[in-house]
Amino acid sequence: MGVHLDGLRGVGVSRLEVIEGPSGRRLRTKAERARIAAESMMPGVKVADIARKHGTTRWQIYDWRKQIRTGNLVLPESVAALPMFAELVVDDSAVDAAKARPGSDLEIVVGDIVIRAGADTDERQLTRAIRAARAAAS
Repeated sequence: MGVHLDGLRGVGVSRLEVIEGPSGRRLRTKAERARIAAESMMPGVKVADIARKHGTTRWQIYDWRKQIRTGNLVLPESVAALPMFAELVVDDSAVDAAKARPGSDLEIVVGDIVIRAGADTDERQLTRAIRAARAAAS
């Protein structure tokens, strides 16, 4: 129950209003939050309309959407199967391959000339090669 006092401080109360019912704060399950957030992600839907429909705020829905992106909320199967949602798959093979090589190779194209250098190439050698390629290209 909430109480609203209408009047000035230090002066008597001119009106007392008692509000009964829920406080407005509603605890929702993770499934409800995910479903509402997913509904707000549908094409052509406005977050403000969904917030009004479900009695929440836009900012709460934005937070739930962020939780879906970070994996703290999971979309229900019925929603996840829709074509506008795609499963995120991370392919670590490229990262593993890059870690396996001690140093990456460098390839510089100057006109029709390609200069390839290893990661351990000296800066002066590389500068001389680029200058020579520029002179040959012009």
